[in-house]
Amino acid sequence: MLYDKDNWGPAPSNWTRPHLLGLEDLSAEEITLLLDLANRFRNDVLDSPDNKRKIPLLVGKAIVNLFFENSTRTRTSFGLAGRRLGADVVDFSAATSSLSKGETIVDTAKNIQSMGIDGVVVRHVCPGAPQLLAKNLKNCAVVNAGDGTHEHPTQALLDLLTIRRRLGSLQGLSVALVGDISHSRVARSNIFALLKLGAKPIVCGPSTLVSHYWEALGVRVSHSLDDILPEVDVFNLLRIQFERQVVRPFPSIREYAHLYAMNSERLARCKKDALILAPGPINRGVEITPDVADGPQSLILEQVTNGVAVRMAALWATLTAAERNAQ
Repeated sequence: MLYDKDNWGPAPSNWTRPHLLGLEDLSAEEITLLLDLANRFRNDVLDSPDNKRKIPLLVGKAIVNLFFENSTRTRTSFGLAGRRLGADVVDFSAATSSLSKGETIVDTAKNIQSMGIDGVVVRHVCPGAPQLLAKNLKNCAVVNAGDGTHEHPTQALLDLLTIRRRLGSLQGLSVALVGDISHSRVARSNIFALLKLGAKPIVCGPSTLVSHYWEALGVRVSHSLDDILPEVDVFNLLRIQFERQVVRPFPSIREYAHLYAMNSERLARCKKDALILAPGPINRGVEITPDVADGPQSLILEQVTNGVAVRMAALWATLTAAERNAQ
């Protein structure tokens, strides 16, 4: 067990998973445990008076950020999270690695682990890549930082933490995920967690991007943003992922913005205390207008701060569980 110098105590023994691969398989209790840990990191570390406090929970541990897709917020926050916990963090560059010479992702990860790595944070274009590494790496924690269109568990957790810190509970809340649901790993992870924590998720967007498949899981489907404005507590505005689309799912960006962008006129028809989230990067004028993105109901930058706390919780929980399992 790893102890810190400020009486944090041992890592939570009721977290037993050495990997965080997605939220679909987690229980409500496990999700709540991670949110509670993240909230504690936010309050006691990130919001400390000098905002520079570190706690040596993972001193002596080494983590590699194994990113095969571009990233700003996720990659940077995982790096900051590891360093705040006292770990050594290495950023891997796929473009300059032996992958260009034909090496497989598994061989790459095994070679890196042989250098003394205790945890791997992986983002990959292929769904299932984190699961593949988890099966092939021994005594090494694997955290999914986004795999294709499958899941993005820590993004969903930081979304939930942001809502919970502002509204207190997710139970009974109406949360609308608006935009490119078909290609969104963020939407999937959010939906799995929202349902387990008692919220009422709505997916909204063009019929070409929002399938009625979700109704089988208890998710409401709407193709009109204007219809649901008065009843939603939280809007999570998703980016249109053109890089994952084979064909354009709507006639033009202008038409999409006309029907689905959150602007000041639409916001005026929402609940007075409705919250605005967006996983980023945001496309101003497409899914959200600048006045809303920068307005008082927007928690977009708050999400970014909470992302560091969530990733601290994920790293501490998984690396210490992997350590226990190896004993």
